[in-house]
Amino acid sequence: MQPPPSARASTRGKKGRPSYARAPSSQSLPAQNGSTPGDASVGQNSPPTSDKQRGRGQQNGHTADAMLPSSAPAAGPVQAVSKANAAAAARRKSNVVTEIERLQKNREERRARQAELLQQKVDTGDVNNPNWAFMQMIREFRSNLEYNPLTLSDPIEDHQISVCVRKRPLNKRELSKKDVDVITAPNKDHVILHEPKTKVDLTKYLENQNFRFDYSFDDHSTNEIVYRYTAKPLINTIFDGGMATCFAYGQTGSGKTHTMGGDFSGKTQDCAKGVYALAAKDVFKLLSAKYKKMDLHVGASFFEIYSGKVFDLLNNKTKLRVLEDGKQTVQVVGLQEVNVHNVDDVLKLIAHGNNVRTSGQTSANQHSSRSHAVFQIILRKKNKKLHGKFSLIDLAGNERGADTSSSNRQTRMEGAEINKSLLALKECIRALGRKGAHLPFRASKLTQVLRDSFIGDNTRTCMIAMISPGLSSCEHTLNTLRYANRVKELGPGGSVEGKVAIREEDNFSPTGALSPQSSDLALLCTQNEEEVSAELYTFHEAVSHLQEIEEEVVDEHRNLIAVSNAC
Repeated sequence: MQPPPSARASTRGKKGRPSYARAPSSQSLPAQNGSTPGDASVGQNSPPTSDKQRGRGQQNGHTADAMLPSSAPAAGPVQAVSKANAAAAARRKSNVVTEIERLQKNREERRARQAELLQQKVDTGDVNNPNWAFMQMIREFRSNLEYNPLTLSDPIEDHQISVCVRKRPLNKRELSKKDVDVITAPNKDHVILHEPKTKVDLTKYLENQNFRFDYSFDDHSTNEIVYRYTAKPLINTIFDGGMATCFAYGQTGSGKTHTMGGDFSGKTQDCAKGVYALAAKDVFKLLSAKYKKMDLHVGASFFEIYSGKVFDLLNNKTKLRVLEDGKQTVQVVGLQEVNVHNVDDVLKLIAHGNNVRTSGQTSANQHSSRSHAVFQIILRKKNKKLHGKFSLIDLAGNERGADTSSSNRQTRMEGAEINKSLLALKECIRALGRKGAHLPFRASKLTQVLRDSFIGDNTRTCMIAMISPGLSSCEHTLNTLRYANRVKELGPGGSVEGKVAIREEDNFSPTGALSPQSSDLALLCTQNEEEVSAELYTFHEAVSHLQEIEEEVVDEHRNLIAVSNAC
């Protein structure tokens, strides 16, 4: 019995080949009777397969059932993808949870640290100190240091150029503002500056800068200890026919006048405890004992250098002239020299000079010494011939240009003249360690007056760099330490005993049509290009030229007066 035509047509495809009915995929089957899309059961509406068709399929080597998708292979990949997605979601969720837990842990640790720091602030009484974090860093740094400060039992070393640093204590104004001490002097020749820094992310840290000098005095050192290691070793030099010089350098308010002149009690100064008086005391002591047979006489002079002009502090601040004689010896014309016989005479001269010394108010200090005070102890023979001279100098307070920007014209010109003289002084001291090097003493009036202290083999110099310990003065203090370090470079790889490595500009030789003063000024600017700009050099050159013209006019005026009086 043959199947109907419609059946035959449905069982054969094109070209007379048998066509097999395939079960629809599990994704296309509708979910029935609670089945899922992944079930492999065939739908109820699928057509039945005849025995003949099944037989033909067996003859071709496979059955129709084999062509139907089985439930396991069809559903496996879908379930695997579903499980993989679920596992990935679980992993993503786990990472988020882990990150949240990490952030929470960090937050709790940070809060614990803040609570601990707050408790430390309460314990130390520094709750309202804005620089408390820096103070704690400095305390932690100092706790790891081994302290060996300078004492009276330490030996005194012999130096032609001696550079020392003295740290003063925090004053009342700094203590009231809860300023932080950023200077540490752990031993007798090292100073550490703790410079506060802040990163871009507002993280605070310290940059500890180390400096090495011949001696370093902490804030507990007295004037007697400072004098023992600075000026006292120079006393024998003047009895041997030499020249000795002792400077006190530093910013305004760092304690220069306190060290050189004596202790202050309010506005009253005890001149008996300063380096001036201590040096005079030792001079008279040696003169009456060890050098009694030399029959020397002691004299003293006291003058100041203000804005490039010299004034006699012992003679009503008379203006003096500084000239060179035919032997190229610098002479201070009209300077009064007073004979002294004991320490009391010296103290009276010092007190009188300090009272009339020029001072002023600046943005950095309310009572700033605006002049270089030079006190000289002079030894002469019976024939009035110079035997030796000890110059003790209280330098004017150095300031940055930014500190005088808000001041008037006079104050700015004072600051420019002070900085120029300090640069000239530094180069003259450096030239002592370079035999045969050019001495730019004409670059400033200060170095011109002290020229005889920089020439000759029997000359000795000591510089006391005064530094303020407060955080508010950190930049000033760093400039002072760098200045002192350049005078005598004792750092790693630096020079020793003042024999500074010669640079190319140190071999500068004044040539051309420049005057000696202009030549020395040009040399000074060449050796300090970072500190002296071209505009500042032009300014100093113009001021020097005006001073020369002023002296010429004064000379002509005096000559006219003398001629008129003669007539």
